[in-house]
Amino acid sequence: MKNIIIIGGGGLIGQQLVNSFLDDSFNVVIADYNKENCKYFLNKLKHNYHQSKFKFIQVDINSKESLENLINQTLNIYKNIDAVINVAYPKNKNYGKDLLDVTYEDFCENINLHLGGYFLVMQIFTRFFIKQGYGNIINTASIYGVVAPKFDIYENENFTMPVEYAAIKSSIIHLTKYFAKYLIGKNIRVNCVSPGGIYNKHNENFRTNYKKYCINKGLLDVKDIVSVYKFLILDDSFAINGQNIIVDDGFTL
Repeated sequence: MKNIIIIGGGGLIGQQLVNSFLDDSFNVVIADYNKENCKYFLNKLKHNYHQSKFKFIQVDINSKESLENLINQTLNIYKNIDAVINVAYPKNKNYGKDLLDVTYEDFCENINLHLGGYFLVMQIFTRFFIKQGYGNIINTASIYGVVAPKFDIYENENFTMPVEYAAIKSSIIHLTKYFAKYLIGKNIRVNCVSPGGIYNKHNENFRTNYKKYCINKGLLDVKDIVSVYKFLILDDSFAINGQNIIVDDGFTL
């Protein structure tokens, strides 16, 4: 049975991943920065799954010591680590402003928090997986790491597609390829999933505008992307390495 760490396991995508892996009898470590926000989710898990099947470990992806502690605590519980999935989404309080309102300081801080954190996760787990002799790293990017924003979708909305997001997610995709190529012959796979827009209480006008660029559904439900992460965990996907798998109902076509 595989032992999986899900970084950002208390978030929108993370919670769905946790439930899905537990349903399939995987052992899951829920790693998240905000323990308080995870309390309700963890209480629900306790009612639905045996407590030996999952553990919560607090982690800061911008801290080498915190990530090494995550690995050590996981090994104390489950003895080995088969894969780490990163769906964390760190950002500062000013994240998401219009392009011309973004300060240099905020841009750099958000790059450091998110992209820097993903780099550190990959680096720390790469060192561990080399020592272990095998491993699997799965990152999370976005359709907006692949194509330019479709700004008309955001007209008359109180939010936009942040410039920091585009820079971060495109870089995560290329870092995935870099690490995969670096690890040739090490029995360690590195891949990336790029979801399309995921429904999260968006209004009808936004949903309608977004769907114009899709083939069928438009905004996805979280469950629509989980199967891709799960496939990348399985041995059946052994030949998939250094790839960015887009799940977007045709949005990027």
